[in-house]
Amino acid sequence: MKRPKLRAFGSRLKVIDTRRVKPPQVKITDDYYSSPDHKAWALEVKRRAGWRCEWIQDGARCWVKHPDRLFADHIIERKDDPSKSLDPDNGRALCGAHHSAKTHAARVDRHKRNYE
Repeated sequence: MKRPKLRAFGSRLKVIDTRRVKPPQVKITDDYYSSPDHKAWALEVKRRAGWRCEWIQDGARCWVKHPDRLFADHIIERKDDPSKSLDPDNGRALCGAHHSAKTHAARVDRHKRNYE
């Protein structure tokens, strides 16, 4: 006597992600940063700074002079005042470390204003 074949059913359970640290989300950039107007503004800000970081600490200017890792930073963030986005006087050249520190501090201040 032949045994009947058992048919396998697909699982009804969904696979869940049990990792503690999730992969980072893909960063979505604003189209403004790839516009010709922004690129011209950034070039003017970096050229005016002599291709050197403009951060002043303890009365001395930052020594970093690396054009590949120099950022044209908005002194007053675009989210705080969009009308000053392309104003050259609202820009300064910062190295990666100082740009990250300044941007983080601006975000903290913005959240304090919005949630207090």
